[in-house]
Amino acid sequence: MKKILVLVSFLCCLTMTAMGETPEKLGATPAMGWNSWNKFNCQINQQLIHEIIDAMVSTGLKDAGYQYVNLDDAWHGPRDENGFIQPDAKRFSSGIKALSDYAHSKGLKFGIYTCAGSKTCANYPGSLGHEYQDALQYARWGVDYIKEDWCNTENINAKGAYRVMADAIQQTGRPMYFSLCEWGTNKPWLWAGKFAQSWRTTGDIQNNFKSVLSILDQQQGLRKYAGPGHWNDPDMLEVGNGMPVNEDRAHFSMWCMLAAPLILGNDIRHMSKETAGILMNKDVIAVDQDKLGVEGLRYATDNDLEFWFKPLEGGDWAFCILNRGTAPAKYVLNWQKFNFTDDLSKRATNFDQMVYSIRNLWTKKNEGTSKRTKKVIIPGHDVVMYRLTPKK
Repeated sequence: MKKILVLVSFLCCLTMTAMGETPEKLGATPAMGWNSWNKFNCQINQQLIHEIIDAMVSTGLKDAGYQYVNLDDAWHGPRDENGFIQPDAKRFSSGIKALSDYAHSKGLKFGIYTCAGSKTCANYPGSLGHEYQDALQYARWGVDYIKEDWCNTENINAKGAYRVMADAIQQTGRPMYFSLCEWGTNKPWLWAGKFAQSWRTTGDIQNNFKSVLSILDQQQGLRKYAGPGHWNDPDMLEVGNGMPVNEDRAHFSMWCMLAAPLILGNDIRHMSKETAGILMNKDVIAVDQDKLGVEGLRYATDNDLEFWFKPLEGGDWAFCILNRGTAPAKYVLNWQKFNFTDDLSKRATNFDQMVYSIRNLWTKKNEGTSKRTKKVIIPGHDVVMYRLTPKK
């Protein structure tokens, strides 16, 4: 009888009408949202998530493009007698579907966490051997995003394990963004693009600039694997969790240059003006969300300075100078030094043939054109970021 009930539930789920995007549109641009882990770790409950959902709307984050509210590890309770995962009854007394419904009522989407192993990283029940049940349960709850971690996976083949969950998601009939959190151990960029919308490329980010730079360095050589519907994920954002404003600004800018998922990890209920200004800078977000979907490249370096370019839709370029040093750096921009053709996008800068207008994305000021050399000062652990638009 239990098997029959499970089958009936599964078939009902297959016929349900899914809310939101169709599968082919999932992840057309990098995901934008919030996740509980970086700030709250395992200290989560339904009241907190309710407040986060409210804050996504009241702060303006939703209007800026952030749409997912994602539970990370430690929401879990035991499995029921049929093997279906349940939430912790004390901390989520109204159930996960109530939270999901609340997010949807606010025009947001809801995400959840699981693990490919026998247990999650915090030792709650993992999905190993229960992938189809778990995906079905998430679909019943109205989940829109699934993050699957990689703890307690001894003797498990990564590609096979994630492929099983991807198939389980597809079988539910509900479009759910699939985020692999495999830490880059088994080079998921080589295989995950066939069935997932994003994959982690590194271990966990830490709340310091050294970690930000280390993760940035680990993205070298990976840009060719990213594009609409399948993105490299250098991990969630630490903006607003204690780094100085300049480092937060550099962190956010470089993630946008990488066309990375922008998953917030701070307490958005209590943001400083500076943090809100970084996270809701629509001009910088537009670089990340550009529909061309090409990840940026580090074109050149000069001592502590790095010069990054990202081709954008309509012939524009994002241009970012990162100062990895602690002291301010003066530099004279001779645009003719940056004539090149990007092998990936086949786009050429053509500074020798055309003139670009220069828009500073952080000061929001127009700063002339590329006709002349330009003197810039890049503060320590900070960026100068421009949008270059061809003049007609």
